[in-house]
Amino acid sequence: MIEKNQTWELVPRPAKRKIIGVKWVYRAKQNADGSLNKLKARLVIKGFSQKYDLDYLETFAPVARLDTIRLLVALAAQKQWKIYQLDVKSTFLNGFLEEEIYIDQPQGFVVSGKEQMVYRLKKALYGPKQAPRAWYARIDSYSVSLGFNRSVNEPTLYVKKNEAETQLIVSLYVDDLLVTGEDQDMLAEFKAKMMDMFEMSDLGLMTYFLGMEVRQIEGKIFLRQRTFALKVLSKFSMENCKPTSTPIAVGMKLSSQGDHEPINESTYRSLVGCLLYLTATRPDILFAVSMLSRFMHCCNVQHFQAAKRVLRYIKGTLDYGVLFNKAETLKLKGYTDSDWAGSSDDMKSTSGYAFTLGSTMFCWSSKKQSIVAQSTAEAEYVAAANAVNQAIWLRKILADLNLHQREATEIFCDNKSAVAIAKNPIFHGRTKHFSIKLHVIREMEQAQEVELIHCNSEEQVADIFTKALGVSRFIKLRKQLGVTSMETKEEC
Repeated sequence: MIEKNQTWELVPRPAKRKIIGVKWVYRAKQNADGSLNKLKARLVIKGFSQKYDLDYLETFAPVARLDTIRLLVALAAQKQWKIYQLDVKSTFLNGFLEEEIYIDQPQGFVVSGKEQMVYRLKKALYGPKQAPRAWYARIDSYSVSLGFNRSVNEPTLYVKKNEAETQLIVSLYVDDLLVTGEDQDMLAEFKAKMMDMFEMSDLGLMTYFLGMEVRQIEGKIFLRQRTFALKVLSKFSMENCKPTSTPIAVGMKLSSQGDHEPINESTYRSLVGCLLYLTATRPDILFAVSMLSRFMHCCNVQHFQAAKRVLRYIKGTLDYGVLFNKAETLKLKGYTDSDWAGSSDDMKSTSGYAFTLGSTMFCWSSKKQSIVAQSTAEAEYVAAANAVNQAIWLRKILADLNLHQREATEIFCDNKSAVAIAKNPIFHGRTKHFSIKLHVIREMEQAQEVELIHCNSEEQVADIFTKALGVSRFIKLRKQLGVTSMETKEEC
């Protein structure tokens, strides 16, 4: 593959230049009998020896946000489109390098009679710090040459459109491309051009992406992480645990203080990391996992028991995921909520929001606030400001996809005081200490970009992201989030 891509050329060893070493790395797969089955060998540069301002410049490469991926899924379900997946082979061998990099000839493959010569890289190998950036620059320029418009707000999102009609959408995640659109002829032409330019595999309909299992049936798209959840349960010896109805007990307060016995931080961090990855398709565990992640540096037995309770909840809901289907209208709508002084350590509150395009929630967040709120109204106002910022970004992404939101995006809040503060600057005496950035709500309301609307607490979907709930309330909100199972009916 290196020779086929003309990745390097053999040249005399340059004077006063550092020569980087290389090594062979084998990707192996364990067989059922425990033996290792070698799949492929990869030549990798020892990139750790590169020095800043000498060997590399731009080193990062953007990847698609999970919010964008789920937005694409929600749109495809609404439009009744299919999503296809392409996989690039030997991705980083396609990127052109701007710097001069020389490497030793690989051990065992030294050219006879040219032992003193070295290879000068024309394209990237695996290992250089700038390899991901070089690959992104290559595929970005080629996509633009095919007539795609790159989104300013999401650098990995490419859209081909004809006036008001969206013809093709491509989302890039390193070496994986997701493609969807209504014009099947244009989609087939795009696949052919990409496979002609790069060494690619056409994986057909998207069925597995970033650990998410994808089912596209009857105009619906279902995302879940059952296989990964089973691996997590097995890793922490919880395959036969007793399931629970909720991921966190009502009234549970976790703190870094107390005389609880400390535990191994590495194990705890590994468990919380696995749970965080599960929140890609399981927003119902987001609040519990968000709270557990606050104690990575000071974990104890109480924290570990709370984390194991989340695993017990996962055990009882292995088949659950998010189900996207067609809604009546493609309208962006949000929910925002906050608790008050929920953190026992610093008395800070937790913000939560969720957004939908008419059916299932595709965007969610649960995060501890950075300031101490002096009232419930202030805590709700801080949460609403976070939701407004997200709504502005989502509106821009939708505009790039030719789905302009002509009307103001409705964001539902269950606190009347927070809604009143957003609409009426007369409350100066009670809000004079608010951070200036929070008043983006007022500006966006005046610009008719968003509209903060009061709703009853019973209708507040984001409540599930800010506090521990009882079983009946939790199941009701879980259903409103769109978290369900395709195998069994949801119990109310």
